[in-house]
Amino acid sequence: MSLTASKVVQRAGFRSLVPAITHIPYGTHASLDYLEQQLFLAMVPPQEVAAIFVEPIEGEGGYIVPEDEFLARLREICDRYGILMVVDEVQSGMGRTGRLFAIEHWGVMPDIITSAKGIASGLPLGAILSRPELMTWAPGSHATTFGGNPVACAAALATLDLLEGGLMKNTTKMGKLLQAGLTKLSEQFSQIYPPRGRRLMVAVDLWDGEGNLNPKLRNSILHGAFHRGLLLLGCGKAAIRFCPPLVIDKEQIHTAIAILKNILSQEQ
Repeated sequence: MSLTASKVVQRAGFRSLVPAITHIPYGTHASLDYLEQQLFLAMVPPQEVAAIFVEPIEGEGGYIVPEDEFLARLREICDRYGILMVVDEVQSGMGRTGRLFAIEHWGVMPDIITSAKGIASGLPLGAILSRPELMTWAPGSHATTFGGNPVACAAALATLDLLEGGLMKNTTKMGKLLQAGLTKLSEQFSQIYPPRGRRLMVAVDLWDGEGNLNPKLRNSILHGAFHRGLLLLGCGKAAIRFCPPLVIDKEQIHTAIAILKNILSQEQ
């Protein structure tokens, strides 16, 4: 809760939060310039920073793909100052982007990866992966009542078998089909921006006729899709995210695109 900075409603009612956590804008070299040239020089001594947490693709904030070399540069900054690089793969991991973890697309090795959600196909399970030299805790120094639930662990093992057995390949194939369909919609309707993302982690922004983000239209489309049997989620200021099950097939994608086309036609 202390790390999230997506919506203030998610923090409301939760106090006290962990202190001395600083947020910077996501995904641009300008934000890393600010980190080094402003934050580290005037506010936060880099030698006192324990870790930098980052999503390889921003999730709740809008499915934003970072600029080229952003993650590699962040890795270099962490190495230079002795800061741990922690990658949050809770939403982007477990085959969602066609790789087991999204960070693999950039060839960057973090110090720690956090995983959950897809790791057990919906059953409650989370995991922390790290370099061995960081996992030197004495027995009993960290525990959880429900950690290691055997049913959830069995689901996670089955999930890994499915991912390695073809689901990641299906994700790549269906992701291309989904993005092609959304691209075609963006060419037909001025309200929808071309898609962004990787494989089956995709989003589109909704616009008004004057080049402004249009959350009202986004919400109307979400509502209309729900009543037509298509379940979608919003993200960012005015984006719709597409994060279907990795078992999705081409007929289901064609159906989803057709439903969206029908809604957009009525919104014109």
